[in-house]
Amino acid sequence: MPFSANAPHAPHAHHGPRYLPIAEHGLIGDLRSVALVGSDGTIDWYCCPSFDDPSVFAAILDAERGGRFELAASVPSRTKQFYFPDTNVLITRFFTEDGVGEVQDFMPVAGDGPGDEGRHRLIRRVVCVRGTVPFRVLVAPRFDYGAAPHTLRTLDGLVVFESTGRSLALTSTVALECDSLDARADFKLGEGESAVFALDQVDGRVSPRGCAHAEAEHQFNATVAYWRRWLHQSRYRGRWREMVHRSALTLKLLTYAPTGAIVAAPTTSLPEQLGGERNWDYRYVWVRDAAFAVYALLRLGFSGEAEAFMRFLTTHISPGSNDGTGPLQIMYGIDGRADLPERVLPHLEGHQGSAPVRVGNAAVGQLQLDIYGALIDSIYLYDKWAQPIPSGQWDDVCHLVTWVCDNWDQPDEGVWETRGGRKNFLYSRLMCWVAIERAIRLATHRGLPADHRRWREARDAIYRRIMDRGWSERRNAFVQYEGGDVLDASLLMMPLAKFIAPTDPKWLSTLDALTEDLVSDSLVYRYDPQASPDGLRGDEGTFSICSFWYVEALVRAGRVDEARLAFEKMLTYANHLGLYAEEIGRTGEQQGNFPQAFTHLALISAAFNLDRALG
Repeated sequence: MPFSANAPHAPHAHHGPRYLPIAEHGLIGDLRSVALVGSDGTIDWYCCPSFDDPSVFAAILDAERGGRFELAASVPSRTKQFYFPDTNVLITRFFTEDGVGEVQDFMPVAGDGPGDEGRHRLIRRVVCVRGTVPFRVLVAPRFDYGAAPHTLRTLDGLVVFESTGRSLALTSTVALECDSLDARADFKLGEGESAVFALDQVDGRVSPRGCAHAEAEHQFNATVAYWRRWLHQSRYRGRWREMVHRSALTLKLLTYAPTGAIVAAPTTSLPEQLGGERNWDYRYVWVRDAAFAVYALLRLGFSGEAEAFMRFLTTHISPGSNDGTGPLQIMYGIDGRADLPERVLPHLEGHQGSAPVRVGNAAVGQLQLDIYGALIDSIYLYDKWAQPIPSGQWDDVCHLVTWVCDNWDQPDEGVWETRGGRKNFLYSRLMCWVAIERAIRLATHRGLPADHRRWREARDAIYRRIMDRGWSERRNAFVQYEGGDVLDASLLMMPLAKFIAPTDPKWLSTLDALTEDLVSDSLVYRYDPQASPDGLRGDEGTFSICSFWYVEALVRAGRVDEARLAFEKMLTYANHLGLYAEEIGRTGEQQGNFPQAFTHLALISAAFNLDRALG
């Protein structure tokens, strides 16, 4: 009987709490999609075959209707998770009274045999390393975010889950019991024994294939070798190598290999506040986030990812003029598509009851002028640190800069995508200045054709406008938008973007004001939604990219001891694997989509600059 989206619960009760906290997860992936693996051994988020495809496991968004893949000790146990060193292979260990077992979770990055190019495979290998341990497994997919029915059939030792437009094949080295929807088993392993479960997406091009112990071993070793080979390119030798490299590995997991796209986060609708409405779909390419990620990866020596993103821009994004929102959208699909309609999934209750669950993102139609600065800065740095940009891309840059020269003084929705109306945000002006200034630098360095006079006039006009109208005498600080008195953490980018000297008296008094208004311990709020309404109900946590920007601003202002302490404190807010969501709540809990590219790229930049200052 097909599964109904209105069924009250999954046919097999989950043994742990209904929802693990967001931070109680690790991440595995194959550069096309990812899975979140809970510290209890349950995969509760997996979209297949790509980041933005509908989920097949989404218990993190609805414990009953979402679907899950449980694999855990079936007796009371303590658990610990870690990454196999220098890889994205995740190990979950179970410590029981009679023994120790571990689950090794990984997704092979690419098929290594004939006909495997399109294979998307999730492998779970469970091993008893001491004594004896009984385990249980439950594979309960729920297709299309739990809305589509599916059937189950067995075929030549495989279990095939079939839904409209999507089929998964499960192979197992232990005997499985099946009903009409799910597969499960209870089994016991002695010391040195193992079991393997492999879940393949199957379609007309890729047929299901078993995964015996020898193949699992081979794919485990190949996956470990892939990640170590990739990480070996890193040039970072500083004090915080483990955290920086974990952040780099995480950013790599957020890249979509077929196009070079980089997603903002691999999840949707994980709440910025439990019970609040600030739940968004981040499985897309934000021009700003991806450009910042390119900067962070280039800093470490990963030019291949920067090259792939530049190729994404030139192949999939063609600057046009879209009805008053500029030649570029603020975000695109991982395949470059421009249409990302937002809808609510009312049948899902949301993480810990935090509805609505959204897919798509209506902010795609916003005007956010800062994206041009982020993008052109990343192109400038790519040209400087990797290889010269081609002539066709320079033509695109000139087109964008000309548009910025004509439109920098428009009000917009701003970097934080507020839904409370357009304003003359200082950060938007700042990044328009960056767009033009970096283009001038690039043209001068390479001797490229440019309308130098017009560009310089616009750059200087923006500078004067910010210094004149972006400064509040009452606050003795630069402010969020012209004519206001509200502070905003995005102002921390002013010295980072080289707009103002980091020891300029006006900047130092701004830094003091930001510390007074928005900093809590080492944590930094984006802004005060009470003082600057953003069109949404509720509060939010501190914003982790801003906390790392704060570290960098302190470093550049010469307050290195303060910066180091703030940085070390920020590291204590990472989860047990070194991963961060978007925000941190009042008692230190992770909030928002997870893990977040923004946070990890800012960590890399802060660590790099702090290291350099410490010598």
